[in-house]
Amino acid sequence: MESESLKEKTAKGLFWGGLNNGVQQLIGIAFGIIMGRLLVPEYFGLVAMITVFSAIANALQNSGFSTALINEKEPKASQYSAVFWFNILMGAAIYVALFLCAPLIARYYHEPRLVWLSRYAFLSFVFSSLGVAQAAYLYKNLRAKQLAKANIIAVLLSSGVAVLMAWQGFTYWAIATQTNLFILLSTLLRWHYSDWRPSLRADFSFIRRAFPFSVKILLSEVLTQVNNNVMNILLGRYFGSTSTGQYNQASQWNFKGYSLVQSMLKQVDQAVLVSVRDERERQLAVLRKMVRFAAFIAFPLMFGIGLVAREFIVLALGEVWQTSAYYLRMVCVAGAVLPVSTLLADLIISRGRSDVYLWCTLALGICQVAALVLLHPLGIHIMIVAYVVLTLTWLFVWHFFVRRYTGYSLLMFLKDVLPFALIAAVVMLLTGFVTHAITNLWLLLIARVALAATLYYIIMRMTGTAILKECIAFVLHRHT
Repeated sequence: MESESLKEKTAKGLFWGGLNNGVQQLIGIAFGIIMGRLLVPEYFGLVAMITVFSAIANALQNSGFSTALINEKEPKASQYSAVFWFNILMGAAIYVALFLCAPLIARYYHEPRLVWLSRYAFLSFVFSSLGVAQAAYLYKNLRAKQLAKANIIAVLLSSGVAVLMAWQGFTYWAIATQTNLFILLSTLLRWHYSDWRPSLRADFSFIRRAFPFSVKILLSEVLTQVNNNVMNILLGRYFGSTSTGQYNQASQWNFKGYSLVQSMLKQVDQAVLVSVRDERERQLAVLRKMVRFAAFIAFPLMFGIGLVAREFIVLALGEVWQTSAYYLRMVCVAGAVLPVSTLLADLIISRGRSDVYLWCTLALGICQVAALVLLHPLGIHIMIVAYVVLTLTWLFVWHFFVRRYTGYSLLMFLKDVLPFALIAAVVMLLTGFVTHAITNLWLLLIARVALAATLYYIIMRMTGTAILKECIAFVLHRHT
């Protein structure tokens, strides 16, 4: 009965996580297209140069002491309060430090406009610090439905305001406002949906006890955001705001794709893996099912985005963004494996090995920076290839450590992942070959999406894929 309860909670979490991110991405696509037509690549490039800071602010809500709370079997209200007050102090301190460092950031990029743009964007650190404990409470209690509502409302309102600002000529300020407003609104709504409130009776001994674990998670999340934005950081310095804007547009559409799967799993994976960590075989079974689910969705989705990249970008954003379509086709390969990599990394965290998580993340960052700095004289294309290769390589680095803690052998892992990757690749190649003669871009886009989706579904049904059957059964069950 306990197993069924856990399975049901996981399924519901995945459903609401998928709905949450799916609706967010649909809204993001609609408003992203409008913003792409209202603003030129240069403005996106300016914001992309400092995106890493906003990304770190957003990550604070799901890392550090938040993860420590989630890893607790039964966290107390006083522990949530300690995390709340600690993060407010930390958020304020970070904002003051970065406010003073803004001229140095502008000097690094040779771009004076970044001084006050940075200081405005850094407000996201203050906003996010107010919601760390609330987010942890909702995640710990698998309140994915409430998290979904908060994020959907926040992205809808913040995107609407950003479009109005862009239309009124606020240029790059509109893009920065969208991020700040999203974090502020999502924080306020998490307070609304949570029935926990902070108090002055805070157990700060929890902070001291959890610090060795939490600081590694926090540093790892910071490094992860740097790794994810390292191309923007280096392109902004070496190639200027316009080239950075072209790449960032591709990176954003890639993110919209893989985060649909990654965020769905993030709603439940940490809490579920922690709940079964004392049962090694059961934890491995849960992990394998999640890996198969991630591969089942991520590979056809991301390879499909790569297949229609040119048609979609040109039709949605215009000819001025053609270069980003070429970049998108390349980075989608990396995007296909990132949800699986995240699952493996979360398993390591659930085993209490934040040190391994930190050092693996740091090593990836060092390798990325070294490779991209050395290769930048060869051009942006070679830098992107290096980024993709390193992302694929690190999937197996994560697996190496997961195997040590769970017995998840390489053969098991390949059986869980490779069939979906190969079938998705064959489907996209076949679809591209069949439709290559179509010249009308609208017809080409529709034909490729319809044919690829149909072929993938037919092959999954013919091979009797268990994950497909379970997904169909769950959806049907919700409507009966």
